[in-house]
Amino acid sequence: MKANPPSVRPDMACTLTYEVKRQGQPTIGMVSLGCPKALVDSERILTRLRAEGYGISTNYDGADAVIVNTCGFLDTAKAESLEAIGEALDKNGRVIVTGCLGAEPGYINGTHPKVLAVTGPHQYEQVLDAVHWAVPPSPNPFVDLVPATGVKLTPRHYSYLKISEGCNHKCKFCIIPNMRGRLKSRPANAILREAEKLVESGAKELLIISQDTSAYGSDIKNQEERGRRPHITDLARDLSSLGAWIRLHYIYPYPHVRNLIPLMAEDLILPYLDIPFQHAHPDVLRRMARPAAASKTLDEIAAWRDVCPNITLRSTFIVGYPGETEEEFQVLLDWLDEAQLDRVGCFKYENVSGARSNDLPNHLSEDVKQNRWERLMEKSQAISEVKLASKVGQKIEVIVDEIDEDGATCRTWADAPEIDGNLFIDEGFHGLSIGDIISVEINEAGKYDLWAKVTS
Repeated sequence: MKANPPSVRPDMACTLTYEVKRQGQPTIGMVSLGCPKALVDSERILTRLRAEGYGISTNYDGADAVIVNTCGFLDTAKAESLEAIGEALDKNGRVIVTGCLGAEPGYINGTHPKVLAVTGPHQYEQVLDAVHWAVPPSPNPFVDLVPATGVKLTPRHYSYLKISEGCNHKCKFCIIPNMRGRLKSRPANAILREAEKLVESGAKELLIISQDTSAYGSDIKNQEERGRRPHITDLARDLSSLGAWIRLHYIYPYPHVRNLIPLMAEDLILPYLDIPFQHAHPDVLRRMARPAAASKTLDEIAAWRDVCPNITLRSTFIVGYPGETEEEFQVLLDWLDEAQLDRVGCFKYENVSGARSNDLPNHLSEDVKQNRWERLMEKSQAISEVKLASKVGQKIEVIVDEIDEDGATCRTWADAPEIDGNLFIDEGFHGLSIGDIISVEINEAGKYDLWAKVTS
């Protein structure tokens, strides 16, 4: 089955030790597309199915049915989802569709009328009902054991930990609140129990995710339950006691985010913030229906760096938004010069069915979008190259992700899996194991990656 890049594809991500099929056991395959939040949904679905006695197949031929967990955020993602559904139908024939694109069943059935069922995002019960109808369960409680952490689709040494669903923002380019609903935070105690199980089972790094991580708990007024307040600062501090790397993703720069920075300076959580700034010009931000205080954001970044000088900041931006002028784009480039972000991703604006931005005037040509994308990435690449070059000679800790005959692929605390850079070791790596956290000395830097040698 094909879906995400090889290291996060459900059929290639890890060796599933529970995959030996007993006689008469029904099996289900899974193709998981899109973001880490969707990957967590896939893990939950497979864990529920595994608990009911289903086996998990990593190929189409060995599956009695296939679930395709779709992405529906952009038109390109929708096209990828339809392609994945078509491939599953062609190679297996019995397909259940879920995920974000499942919120548009007519869109899916119009292209693939032979799918068995279509369910929307995080509709776990409906997915299970569809599986039960298509492939009746046949459990054996004496041999059907579920791992303590459930079914994981990531390598053993790191795990995504979702702390809430939905989003209360009303960005004009985004339809996620329509698909996933308003913010709904998980109880802090439930999150911590899950985190403890993951660490006990070998996770060395927990990647904290949601649609709006810094808003965690605000929907329930941060009311305490069993002595724990559901607030991102409290949660980060509690998670830090588990002894794993704690990495925060999708942090909106609310004022209270500054309370997280001392935890980073004290090495309680990783000094890493993933913040979706999207743009820097106030008029573009207003047209996006996002906070339009880019200058204050620069002040916040400076304040964060005063408290924690080694903090790594990553963000994503949209170029070519309807009405974006050359002057507004230049403001974004100048802002990047001043902000000096460590990691930058960029998207060319796309219309999304149902998004309010589709109706804005002055849409830009694809040539203009491509030109601006190239210029922004050139700018961010130059910043990255200088920042990485300054690390040569430093001794740091890294986590080992992969090992082959040519060397070890690792990550520093400044790099999240799949989206940031890597650190490569091509000598003295033979005694290493995947998941090790080791000390290295950096001896070479590129535009996005580093090379190092193991230190004693």
